[in-house]
Amino acid sequence: MAVSKFVKTLSMAAVAGSMVMGFQAQAETRVTYKSAKSTSSYYQMAVQIAEAMKAGSNGDVILTIEESQGSVQNVMEATVRPGNYVFTTPPVLVRLAVAGKAMFKDKVNPKFADIRALFPIPSLTMHFVVRADSGINKFSDLEGKNILIGKGSFGAKEGAKYLKLFGLEGKVNLANVELSNAVPALKNKQIDGFVTAGSYPAPNVIEAAAGTGVKVLSLNADQIKKTKRTKLVIPGGTYAGISGDTTTTSLPVVAYTTTNMDDATAYALTKTYWEQKANMGTDNPWWKGVSMKMLENITGKIHPGAIKFYKEKNIALPASAE
Repeated sequence: MAVSKFVKTLSMAAVAGSMVMGFQAQAETRVTYKSAKSTSSYYQMAVQIAEAMKAGSNGDVILTIEESQGSVQNVMEATVRPGNYVFTTPPVLVRLAVAGKAMFKDKVNPKFADIRALFPIPSLTMHFVVRADSGINKFSDLEGKNILIGKGSFGAKEGAKYLKLFGLEGKVNLANVELSNAVPALKNKQIDGFVTAGSYPAPNVIEAAAGTGVKVLSLNADQIKKTKRTKLVIPGGTYAGISGDTTTTSLPVVAYTTTNMDDATAYALTKTYWEQKANMGTDNPWWKGVSMKMLENITGKIHPGAIKFYKEKNIALPASAE
């Protein structure tokens, strides 16, 4: 009889223990976060978001970061990845995927329509950086100057496009120097300026402003319209020696998931992200450039779980959100 009671008690304890373990396992939410190349600033951001999610949720939300070869790959994988898959991409690519246009023309998939936005992350921001003593104050002043635009990157392609749009194609001496050498080349007066695209404040622009003294050219309304990009204002004081605002263009970037993610998880991710953003910005200034206003750059649907958070905060959302 005593043995029977012991076995029964042991069995109940085992059941209770398994229930506790099951609850703990259920409480921990695991998310796959598909980012960018491991050498990029966006991969660094992914690591920072993962750390912030863990800290802000007391370890209940764990992000596993995956390297990516680019935003198109991230969007394509949204059609086959199950569960809590989060990825980053410019909203324009989601729009093209849903419509089956451009690079998605031969890759039409009805599951593209299941993509849902969560929150914006730092935008790719165009910087036309010139030495303060170069005599360059506007784009027409670039004629005859030595400018580095780099090779192959988004910034290089945009830089070349803008020079053409603004009537400067063939009129600017394009320096054959890698973008990684832009700051020392500027300091040594081998070049008059360089073009870079990245989240602001951009590390290479911070370095150039601190060591050389620079200006960042502003685009006027007509120039911004020609680029067909999103207007972005870099506040004065962002870079040393530049007290006024700089009006430029950007390519918004957003963290997305799919309808496979439940509302509670989407809510937790969105809430924790915004609550931790200030802490992230303390050590990594590019988070300071992100605001709720950037939600207007989202052209598709937002996940219902994220919408719940934004409505709690009385944040205005795009008409397409729901």
